[in-house]
Amino acid sequence: MVKKAQTVFVCSECGYESPKWMGQCICGAWNTMTEEKILPQTEDRRRRTGTAVSKTAAGGRTVSRPAPLVSVRSGEQDRIDTGIGEFNRVLGGGLVKGSLTLISGEPGIGKSTLILQAAAHIAASCGSVLYVSGEESEEQIKMRADRICSSIPDTLYILAETNMENIILQQEKLRPSFLIIDSIQTMYSSELDSAPGTVSQVRVCGNELMRIGKGSGMPVLIVAHVTKSGELAGPKIVEHLVDTVLYFTGERSRDLRILRSLKNRFGTTNEIGAFEMREEGLCQVSNLSETLIEEMADSSEGSAATAAYEGTRPLILEIQALTAPANVGFPRRTSIGIDYNRLNMILAVLERRAGVSLSSQDVYVNIVGGVRPEGTSSDLAVALAVYSSRRGIPISKKTLCLGEISLTGDLRSVSHTDKIAKEAARMGFSHMILPKQNAAKLKPPAGLSVTGVRTLKEAIQLLR
Repeated sequence: MVKKAQTVFVCSECGYESPKWMGQCICGAWNTMTEEKILPQTEDRRRRTGTAVSKTAAGGRTVSRPAPLVSVRSGEQDRIDTGIGEFNRVLGGGLVKGSLTLISGEPGIGKSTLILQAAAHIAASCGSVLYVSGEESEEQIKMRADRICSSIPDTLYILAETNMENIILQQEKLRPSFLIIDSIQTMYSSELDSAPGTVSQVRVCGNELMRIGKGSGMPVLIVAHVTKSGELAGPKIVEHLVDTVLYFTGERSRDLRILRSLKNRFGTTNEIGAFEMREEGLCQVSNLSETLIEEMADSSEGSAATAAYEGTRPLILEIQALTAPANVGFPRRTSIGIDYNRLNMILAVLERRAGVSLSSQDVYVNIVGGVRPEGTSSDLAVALAVYSSRRGIPISKKTLCLGEISLTGDLRSVSHTDKIAKEAARMGFSHMILPKQNAAKLKPPAGLSVTGVRTLKEAIQLLR
């Protein structure tokens, strides 16, 4: 008896399946249920993802068996060098064999360029690489490779295909050491009666890539699309499925590109790598702090230097603020690189605790370079930059401001101040303003003076 296709309704936000349509999903989203048909599967191999397997006596079915943890070999010794230092840094030291890496970013930001550069190096040093593209033809990829690669190895293979069964067939014939899928939203499985990019297709294709990657010990890199809001397109289950999630960002008007790790089972989360887009491809930026503050003007109103510890290295950033009289209606609050709600909180503390009137002022805050730092260590610099613009008091470019602002107007301590101080001294800073708790424990390097303050009001008095 042949089983018929099953009709289910799948939520595009969380991937929840229901036999009937629901106006509101269990995740709280409204009108996200889409109808899809799932064909019955004749085997359960797609559910098998373990690397330790054995054959059973009955039927020869492949099943997983437990293995002692002490006998499992650590993957730290099996990392693959991508040939790009900044890429290796974000990955935690290179690609781990058998791992799934997801990279996303806006169209034209440089994802395919970065991947092709890494693929060419791996193909020349480690063995064959299979680059599967569902968006570009083989000729388009060859034109990019001629421009960015000094030499194209014979072991770099290109496949323009979107059918997952054909991709698996070619992968089993070639047995590559590295597999690239560009992109997961264009792939589809013939076992599902739904269009490519739907929740079911993305989930099934992701599970199949995980099966072949974990089973063969081959690293798999998956390119994914993003939505208009910048979030990863497709179900959230894909992010949970993979081992590493990378996000490529940058401003079209600037050549600087930032690769950030949002999830990494084999390295540090929130690690970043810096690249510069040139005609010959993406080039590494080894001294990112110098790049971000190289155009910072000396003693400029509304400009303050701060620092953030991203992953395993400190970054020196420039905060720019501008206040202007509000003409009509409510005053505007605009932030680029700073969380909007965080900016409103800082402005409220400035007005309430420091006596700075901003109710009739439009406030604009920007982090130069397009970097969006994690954490709250830049709160003090944002507040002082806004105050500097409002009062017309310049801040020296040799002064670094660091600290988290609480609702009471006190400054809370931040982490990694010792490493930030070394980076500041290396970059030529002579003065550092930071919370009292950090100043009491810090041993500043030669040439760098430190001033500890307890409240935001004390920090403002230093500027006066």
